[in-house]
Amino acid sequence: MKKLIFVFFLFPILSKNVFAIETIAKQAILYDMDTKSVLFKKNSDQLVSPSSMSKIMTIYYVFKKISEGELSLQDEFIVSKKAWKKGGSKMFVKVNEKVKVEDLIRGIIVQSGNDACIVLAEGLSGSEKLFSEELTGLGKEIGLKNSFFTNSTGWPDPEHLMTVDDLLTLSIRTIKDFPDLFHYYSEKEFTFSGIKQLNRNPLLFTDLNSDGLKTGHTSLGGYGLVATVKKNDRRLILVLNGLNSSKDRAKEAQRLLKIGFNQFEILKIAKANEKLKTLNVWGGDKKKINIFSKDEIKITIPKKIKKQLSFAIKYQSPLIPPIISEEPIGEFLIKKNKEILKKFELFTDQNVRKMNFFQKIGHNFRYLLFGESVIINNE
Repeated sequence: MKKLIFVFFLFPILSKNVFAIETIAKQAILYDMDTKSVLFKKNSDQLVSPSSMSKIMTIYYVFKKISEGELSLQDEFIVSKKAWKKGGSKMFVKVNEKVKVEDLIRGIIVQSGNDACIVLAEGLSGSEKLFSEELTGLGKEIGLKNSFFTNSTGWPDPEHLMTVDDLLTLSIRTIKDFPDLFHYYSEKEFTFSGIKQLNRNPLLFTDLNSDGLKTGHTSLGGYGLVATVKKNDRRLILVLNGLNSSKDRAKEAQRLLKIGFNQFEILKIAKANEKLKTLNVWGGDKKKINIFSKDEIKITIPKKIKKQLSFAIKYQSPLIPPIISEEPIGEFLIKKNKEILKKFELFTDQNVRKMNFFQKIGHNFRYLLFGESVIINNE
């Protein structure tokens, strides 16, 4: 009979109480991109009106077309009357004017231009409706679980919805997928048609030196922000929504990011591909295998936690062939009390086959002579 085996390791950490973060935001999540650790979250799976933060999805679509060679920064699209008339924040394009894609990108990221979004949507998909349907489909492809787009701008619509979790996923994908284009999010100002506008992201103008991403505000969703800051080797991403004012948004974002950098640290446990344990194999052409994680095992934790973390290796025992190197055979668990904080799949670099008939006879003969291992039945 197989049974689950847990091998425990205990490591004392510095503090006694679980570190709790409070926020006045209705929805929030703070994430360490280096260790893939969620530092805290609040109502992050609630469907909300994302307002202009959903423009990150519009830009993701555009960046994807550019990276695939289907679109150039120098391509031009013609401004329709619909785009020109759109209310809210504007880039101030003119009807029938040809505007370069690069200017439209800046018009969306820096100026949050609803008109610029519609120009790109119509130019790329023929209509904003079709473009929105493509956004929803693309969102599913990149891992958004609860995002539904009915327009390119984030204009209030009861069916235009996202979660804070999805805004985080979208931000991670944007940073990872388009390193050569991400710099547009850090631009502090843009002038078009003689009108200079500053980036609406307040963290670009603070000592945090944020390099993205996007603010949003509607009466339906409140004030929101997706922000990222890189300091040394750490990059944090913060998503906030449902705040009462732009002042609250800026103040709360700075406070939470500073907590993330100042009161949390990275605990490194094992390097990628470092041997963690040697396991016995029953009835295989190899007696033992080494197991490891393909990823570095690390987690971001509060600096001052008085309770202990426990680390456990979990696997099925006995290990019986066939064992395939590309398939996970266990997990490394990082736990606090009974809560699993993080887990990593464990692999071996060896393929193990079942013993053939003659190997089993030889194995059992050695056991009878030397008491080695166990008798293997020919079943």
